[in-house]
Amino acid sequence: MYVEVVFPLPFEKAFTYSVPDELVDKAEAGKRVSAPFGKRVITGFITNALPEPAFLSAEKIKPIRDIIDDIPLISSKEIEFYKWLADYYICSLGEAMRLASPPGTEVQSDKKISADPEFCKELLAKESKSHSARIAVLEVLASRENVTLNQLKKLTGKKSLNSVLESLEQQGAILVRDEVRGASVKDKKARFIKLAKPVQEIYDVLPQIESKSEAQLEVLLRLLKRPDREQQAADVIKDAGVNESVLQALVKKGLITTLTKKIERFHTDSYREEITVFELSQAQKLAIDEVRKSIDPFTFKPYLLHGITGSGKTQVYIELIKQTLELGKSAMILVPEISLTPQMTGRLMNNFGRDVTVFHSRVSAGERYDSWNRLLRGESRIAVGARSALFAPLQDLGLIVVDEEHDQSYKQDDLVPKYNARDCAVMKAKMHNIPVVLGSATPSVESMYNAKNGKYTLLSLPERIDNARLPLVTLVNIVSERDEKKMESSFSKKLLDKIAQRLTKKEGVIILQNRRGFATQLYCFDCGELEMCANCSVSMVYHINTDTLKCHYCGDTRKAPKQCSKCGSHSIKFFGTGTERVEDELQYHFPTAVISRIDSDSIQKKGMLPKTFAEFNAGEIDILVGTQLVSKGLDFPRVTLVGVIAAETSLWMPDFRSDERTFQLLTQVSGRAGRRQEPGEVVIQTQNDKSFVLQKVIHGDYYGFYEKEIYDRQTRNYPPFSRMCMIEIKHSNPQIAGKAINDLYKTLISFNAGVKISPPSSAVIFKLRGECRYQIMLRSNRNFDPSGSILRKLVRDSLSHAAKHNLVSNVRVLVDPDPQSIL
Repeated sequence: MYVEVVFPLPFEKAFTYSVPDELVDKAEAGKRVSAPFGKRVITGFITNALPEPAFLSAEKIKPIRDIIDDIPLISSKEIEFYKWLADYYICSLGEAMRLASPPGTEVQSDKKISADPEFCKELLAKESKSHSARIAVLEVLASRENVTLNQLKKLTGKKSLNSVLESLEQQGAILVRDEVRGASVKDKKARFIKLAKPVQEIYDVLPQIESKSEAQLEVLLRLLKRPDREQQAADVIKDAGVNESVLQALVKKGLITTLTKKIERFHTDSYREEITVFELSQAQKLAIDEVRKSIDPFTFKPYLLHGITGSGKTQVYIELIKQTLELGKSAMILVPEISLTPQMTGRLMNNFGRDVTVFHSRVSAGERYDSWNRLLRGESRIAVGARSALFAPLQDLGLIVVDEEHDQSYKQDDLVPKYNARDCAVMKAKMHNIPVVLGSATPSVESMYNAKNGKYTLLSLPERIDNARLPLVTLVNIVSERDEKKMESSFSKKLLDKIAQRLTKKEGVIILQNRRGFATQLYCFDCGELEMCANCSVSMVYHINTDTLKCHYCGDTRKAPKQCSKCGSHSIKFFGTGTERVEDELQYHFPTAVISRIDSDSIQKKGMLPKTFAEFNAGEIDILVGTQLVSKGLDFPRVTLVGVIAAETSLWMPDFRSDERTFQLLTQVSGRAGRRQEPGEVVIQTQNDKSFVLQKVIHGDYYGFYEKEIYDRQTRNYPPFSRMCMIEIKHSNPQIAGKAINDLYKTLISFNAGVKISPPSSAVIFKLRGECRYQIMLRSNRNFDPSGSILRKLVRDSLSHAAKHNLVSNVRVLVDPDPQSIL
């Protein structure tokens, strides 16, 4: 038997392997295998089983090492989905299918290099070429006895080191060996104890045990409380205050037995909500009835649920999930941020209990592994989480919900493939022939355009539930306020007065500042030096709690200087306002208030986010300060005031979506106020209160904003009227990156057939994590290229040609179809 295997590597083709006789019964498409690839062992996916190899002779075919899965992670229908994903997002099938693999379960090998540092120093002294790969390797090995090949490549900045390592090994300077590393995440097992004799016999020996060992008696009494159940040994030892020897003594006496069992890891949040019985509004009923037509019987249909903030979209989702489960199917709910997961999970748990499984970056690897297996076995039927939940192995999928569908967090920006989970969800629903619901108070321009043109069915929730009213939104011009001496550092007196009123009434306050840290810049007045990151073209951000400067892109951290690092002057000053400064100023103005901050710095510890939300919801926290994490989808009835420190944070970004992002962010955060009977109010501080975007925000005029934005997009041929793809080339050397981008540009021009190709340009943030970045933007008009296939073919053909002729061999090439940001 033979199988075709794809690997998470940038190779288009599948590779043929033979299957050892003992594994033939287990081999089927969708399962993972560990297999030799070159001089390594890595994990890949079986895509096809073959009775005979298609091209190679059987003698030349290597066998797979092992089959990792008992059940296929990917069904045959899902394999077609991953083929589409690979084609659309211009990556290999193996790179796409890797998304379905639970983190930490891969098997792979790595080369370990053991060096003789003294000998390497001698060889280094004899070298004459100052920039050779051999010298770079010797410089590392002269100071390190052990290093992996991947580490060596990073330290030297060289991709190909095989010939250098072979030469050094022949000279006796190093020893190279392969080590296969198994899965880092496995089933969790624990030791359990139980009574080894009938209950009456245990009672008969208790007097004898009591006279000799109170500790043994304590253990037996605990087991007698639940004689028919095993108890975890570690828990008994801890609760009874005994040690291991006590258990061993009882085992020797034949009174208890031990056994090892697998234990399930469940992710739980500290955030809880009381179960509430809702009376559906008429608009909610109409929306549910409309989607129900595609649930019974199941039919593919995309719906755009446009509901204003507080209109009850989550309850619509819950009612639709109930109907889906009743028909024996499962459901998937995507949320854009982990900040939304505790509330969404809490409400789903209230309705569906352990049928709910959670996926996001704060879930531990072990919890995720067990969650993955519960879904695979059909023991859980609801998956909720951020974009990675799209690839959860739900059985018999019947409904997909994408909450806050407009959010750019659905776009994968860091890894290949650079997919958009919202768009992938629509395609997944189409392949499963089921409905998909995209919900938002501020739908993306593209989704509303699809609804207006009949591609999606538009559903509306135009009013808040419980007769709640939309908040009153006020703009405060901080330029004129400052001129009139009405500013207190970052706060206008008007906003401070509003906060004071709410604190007096014990009502909740949310303050938005979409910048982390204390100050965003450290500047020298004497020489004009700005403290910049050594690895990125951005200024370092000052964090007051640790007295450090930190780059929010690469993570580089250093102690904050007391004087200018260039001229030595003490005339240095902090500029810009982050969440730490806002928190600090609020504490100064309101010393008795309990203030908490939510941003990616403050919620690193597991469980901190749901804990903070629970305390704020219970009134234990008065003011919540945060970045955009506090702006989306959260429902806190006690919040009656929202303050925005700076409306221009995203408005001035050099991106064609900046107006849309600003409108969405401010509308969403405004919607956190006044969600029940108490009226809400929003104060937005701005430097331009005449801004079109801000005027639409204060009037809650989504459609007015949409009409202008869609006109501007059509005039300038931006999405949804065009397909876009950005190609980025990176290298630590700007000359090498610049040459590669120019060579690729010439190749694109030579292959072009109707696609607009912008000349190469440096990225807005030119240097990032030590690499210089150049970009080419491609656009094809939808009338000419409706599906984007012409654009994708141009990119694939050009990259294939460039790779064949070694035009991009020394650089990193990233392809981003439908980019959400051009920074």
